[in-house]
Amino acid sequence: MNPDKFIFCLEAVPDTEIHTTTEVVKNLEHLAFEQGITSIYKTCDTIEGLEESLSALLYDDHNFTGYEIIYLVMPGEGNNICLNNYYYSFEEIAELFEGKMKGKIIHFANAKIVDLDEEEAQYFLDVTGARAISGYGLPYTKIASISTLDRAFFNFCQEYEDVTEIVEELHQKHFALCQLLDFRLYY
Repeated sequence: MNPDKFIFCLEAVPDTEIHTTTEVVKNLEHLAFEQGITSIYKTCDTIEGLEESLSALLYDDHNFTGYEIIYLVMPGEGNNICLNNYYYSFEEIAELFEGKMKGKIIHFANAKIVDLDEEEAQYFLDVTGARAISGYGLPYTKIASISTLDRAFFNFCQEYEDVTEIVEELHQKHFALCQLLDFRLYY
């Protein structure tokens, strides 16, 4: 594992002024202790908060190149996210990230589904510069992706450079969960 690769996690919460330890934080801590994968965790409750967090990461964090995964834990419907009861399309998110995600994997937890057609996926990748976008075709029901499959995915991202190898390994080791949550990766 390359110790210089990190995860930047941004979780949507109802109010950033109220500090609670979410399930995501607990699982990121387990990931750090058990697998040695370092992460930065931030919350946002508005699109401006999302933009501020990304700007701080891009312009203030000198280790930005080490962040391989931008992990977004946000509710939504279809191909949009919901912040403070406002919906933002993947196209709007792509424009927000325009040219800033070169070589990164943008990964969505199963708090929302990711169901892009080929044209939508290519647009997102071209505009953002991201290496891949991943997520799930089925929303959270009783299994939160962070507790199991996301952690395995993050681990394989540390081990392999090629996204096809990452997906193959994930399906080989966690086939039932990949099928159950309908894991998807666009590159």
